[in-house]
Amino acid sequence: MLNQFSRTELVFGKEAMDKLEKSRVAVFGVGGVGGYTVEALARSGVGALDIIDDDKVCLTNINRQILATRSTVGKYKVDVAKERILDINPKCEVRAYKTFYLPDTKDEFDFTEYDYIVDAIDTVTGKLELVMNAKTAGTPIICSMGAGNKVNPYMFEVADIYETSVCPLAKVMRYECRKRGIDKLKCVYSKEKPIRPLEDMSISCRTNCICPPDTRKCTVKRDIPGSTAFVPSVVGLIIAGEVIKDITHFDRGDR
Repeated sequence: MLNQFSRTELVFGKEAMDKLEKSRVAVFGVGGVGGYTVEALARSGVGALDIIDDDKVCLTNINRQILATRSTVGKYKVDVAKERILDINPKCEVRAYKTFYLPDTKDEFDFTEYDYIVDAIDTVTGKLELVMNAKTAGTPIICSMGAGNKVNPYMFEVADIYETSVCPLAKVMRYECRKRGIDKLKCVYSKEKPIRPLEDMSISCRTNCICPPDTRKCTVKRDIPGSTAFVPSVVGLIIAGEVIKDITHFDRGDR
């Protein structure tokens, strides 16, 4: 019988689609990268999604985040994502957490119940906590490295963290993972040298913050990165593709 996933089934086959329907994936961070990952996972038939983000949609998100439109500004990203997921697939079980993931919030989550974990957050402390908890639970994880201040989507690739170079965030993660005895970590990164953002205070959040009330403001960051519509989206879709292939164990073979 035809359904919204029939075209995907023509590629992967029914057995793979059944695996996706029975899978639960946790996506930590549903912004520029994670939002597109969630979108692709929902459209691929993943049966259960946990989405974790404490942020609200800001006007400055509209240039790159699939959940950000004029009508969603000021709403929690996970609420917008949940509504969108259920509009795509009403049968999907969605759990939305308005949580900023750090060591003091890790106990809200049981990593053993996930089939896959996506790290799309932008703090090293949170990333490392996710990686360590995934390792303890024996759950596969894929991490997004730096996507800001880059303009070449063709340079992103999937690699082990110890095979990365150039990316400043990957460099930090390599060092910290080595210290913690992490022997491998799947990630998406780029060898493109980041662009230094313009120091234009007329369009800077430093002097013109318009974040919705009661949100964790981006001005707490040391640097506020620039970004485009076509870089974070590519990273998010690459990550979703890796999750889907790993869950289904799809091998193209002679097809």
